[in-house]
Amino acid sequence: MATYTIKAIDDPRTLNKNLYMRPPANIYSINELISLWEKRTCKTLERIYIPEEQVLKNIQEAPETMNFFLSIARACFVDGDQTNFKIEPSFGVEAC
Repeated sequence: MATYTIKAIDDPRTLNKNLYMRPPANIYSINELISLWEKRTCKTLERIYIPEEQVLKNIQEAPETMNFFLSIARACFVDGDQTNFKIEPSFGVEAC
């Protein structure tokens, strides 16, 4: 990441734009990360799967402060919003 950042400083294509760093071979799902952790620690973690409908119900029933955090968790872990988006060339550049 540091190398991308340093190179971006001197690149005129990044002037006044957001720099998105998404290395192509560096995207794991939560299940893949858990599997890697289990392999490294030689322990099996208990996994509890919650259907999306139940997640939506929990968000609606939660107090307002908790509702916010549950909504962000859903966007990240269910919808994959942190990786599945198009970068608008007018204000963003992908480092990779």
